[in-house]
Amino acid sequence: MTLTVVGSINIDHVIRLAQFPRPGETLTGSDYQIVPGGKGANQAVAAVRAGARTRFIACVGDDALASTLVEGFATDGMNTEAIESIRGVNTGVALIQVNSEGENTIALAAGANGRLTPEQLQRHSAGLACKQLLLQLEIPLDTNIAAATQAKAQGAKVVLNPAPAQALPDVFLSLVDMITPNETEAERLTGMAVNNDLGAAQAAAALHAKGIATVIITLGARGVWLSERGKAGQLIPGFKVNAIDTTAAGDTFNGALLAALQQGQPLMTAVRFAQAAAALSVTRTGAQTSIPYHAEIQALLDAN
Repeated sequence: MTLTVVGSINIDHVIRLAQFPRPGETLTGSDYQIVPGGKGANQAVAAVRAGARTRFIACVGDDALASTLVEGFATDGMNTEAIESIRGVNTGVALIQVNSEGENTIALAAGANGRLTPEQLQRHSAGLACKQLLLQLEIPLDTNIAAATQAKAQGAKVVLNPAPAQALPDVFLSLVDMITPNETEAERLTGMAVNNDLGAAQAAAALHAKGIATVIITLGARGVWLSERGKAGQLIPGFKVNAIDTTAAGDTFNGALLAALQQGQPLMTAVRFAQAAAALSVTRTGAQTSIPYHAEIQALLDAN
């Protein structure tokens, strides 16, 4: 059985700056790059590079770069049969600024991602007969709900990375088996600030109350808060690395986590594997250009 990712594909335009510009300010940057991205694509790439059998359901536009993106996914070993080209629109675009601390700001234009409707999804419903379904929030919410409903009915574990942050209906959250927000996303979903372990535990409890069995709150350099319903939550420290670009770190974590779980790793072991993958990604620039392969991840784990 495979992991199915339903989500977005973007073309990322990345520029590095000493600091982010203030409103009305123009700054000169450096190292401008055009690289493949999109949360769905990033997570699918991270999963397949970490060893997961991965199918991707998504849409690209009819622009010049679209076929190159899909060819790249196939080269990584991903099943791309359910990636469709939509005429008359561009592939999604992300404008990314990265400062000297490795932090980023991102502005999105949905493009073809907005055309991944429930009706479009239904053309590839066979792909929802899977072991794991991984979702994010850069495609229409109705499509995510439809995907979760169909996959859950066929016995899949539904995993949601609720990014970018937004409020979500309880009917959707009740379909989710595992959720992986960062601090901002957890606060948006629960109204509880995640500034310390107590805040993380309270936010996790609120998400458990919505029917979600496993809550993993990513905390950046601090690590992750892991909470399983009925058990005490715990902080799992991360790896200490020199971060130069945090773009796609969360996506790398999610894809690698699902790969480790698909391979039968216990949850704690899978989380550490995912942390190692994310740690490697922040030492490199770009989105998919920063995502490591299984052997690299295992080498970091072995060294620690």
